[in-house]
Amino acid sequence: MKVKGEFFKSPKDIPQEEELSSGAPLCAGCGGLTTLRLVHKVLGEKVVIVNAAGCMTLMATYPYSPIRSSWLYTTMGSVAAGAQGIRDALDIRRAKGELQEQDDMKVLVLAGDGSTYDMGLSATSAAIHRGLDFWYLCYDNEAYGNTGFQMSSSSPFASRTTTSPIGKEEPEGTFQEKKDMFEIWRAQKPPYVATVSSHEVVDLAEKVHRSLAMKGPKLFLALAVCPTGWGFDPRLGDELAHLAVRTGIWPLKEAVGGVVRHTVIPKRFLPVEEYLRPQLRFRHLFEPKPHTEALQAIQQRVDHYWDQVRKDEGGDNQAQLKEDKH
Repeated sequence: MKVKGEFFKSPKDIPQEEELSSGAPLCAGCGGLTTLRLVHKVLGEKVVIVNAAGCMTLMATYPYSPIRSSWLYTTMGSVAAGAQGIRDALDIRRAKGELQEQDDMKVLVLAGDGSTYDMGLSATSAAIHRGLDFWYLCYDNEAYGNTGFQMSSSSPFASRTTTSPIGKEEPEGTFQEKKDMFEIWRAQKPPYVATVSSHEVVDLAEKVHRSLAMKGPKLFLALAVCPTGWGFDPRLGDELAHLAVRTGIWPLKEAVGGVVRHTVIPKRFLPVEEYLRPQLRFRHLFEPKPHTEALQAIQQRVDHYWDQVRKDEGGDNQAQLKEDKH
């Protein structure tokens, strides 16, 4: 089941103009770069990107940039504060008549999970509380990817990172659960919160376009497939983004005024192993022998999530989930 598009019916409807040039100096197969490209297409050219230190910082190295829009680089903890400063400056110029409405800029925060889930959470929470009119895009590759792939509070249970290695004490690697940033954001009642996937292009474009009519914080969580940190052939990037949705591990949903709806529900849920097996960070769950307990725990968590969706949302989603249950 997919929510019917209001603005885009197929990928052909998405704007053709490119705001990012080819040849960006990022890893081949980076899901975060694909997501930024798509989001920027819908937002248009008049954007100021406020970038927290992280993988994406490598994209704009002075004096070169593959991006047509403006770019401000901040520390990991201060990206939302930087966005506030830019928005305030634009508003002051408009109030003085120095900036016409048609020349105004959208302010887009671009941050990884390290900044979003950990170091920058306080500043972002304050910006949401103040009702800052901005877009926030988190490219979530589930670790501190730019400094060696250390564990973040976004790292999923049973994944291997450089700071949660496999050992006798913790044979599953990361034993903590991934922080639920969608619900943390939603609890502050912003106008719009959504999860997106670079594979579901129309769903992503629809969500960004819907947010254009809203004033205040617009918050997007994107699963950023990461060949370097996750350990897979870059050619499998889109397939893994698809499998994350097909297995139910990465639910696609939005909250408008706090009310949640799931925008894509697979016709049939695949077992979580289909998504986990191709990734080096999960290889210990399959070799030298299956880590049955951990695999079952992951599957049960996914099943429990969708069981709860069925109870909470009901209606068409409930019928679809009953039909799709694997």
